[in-house]
Amino acid sequence: MIHCVGAVIHDRRGRLLLVRRANEPGQGMWSLPGGRVEPGEDDHAALRREVAEETGLHVVVGGAVGRITRSGSHGVYHIVDYACHTSEEELLAGDDADAATWADSATFTTLSDSGALTEGLPELLREWGQLPR
Repeated sequence: MIHCVGAVIHDRRGRLLLVRRANEPGQGMWSLPGGRVEPGEDDHAALRREVAEETGLHVVVGGAVGRITRSGSHGVYHIVDYACHTSEEELLAGDDADAATWADSATFTTLSDSGALTEGLPELLREWGQLPR
């Protein structure tokens, strides 16, 4: 089991932060920022590090909004997604992300309809009440 964390971040306008994965799993797909929890890290420290590496943003980590288990090429990933907050909006994609964007509802729907989102992401966000506005 590979323990991972993800960030659910909405800006003041209700847009959702998405990153396009530069590496597997999910290479080329849009998803929430996040990644593996390294040895010695707690979930919050790992999430602050991952978000900063992938988007350039500094975040405050809140409570868990959902959990999911996924199979991947390197094993089984147990992912805990947390609500995060930031006052920053300027994005700088890096590390495991080759692009980052603030997606409003229309953009999110377009990405979903074109199959560009990671599998199951729209359904999970809907279930968790975290879709963009």
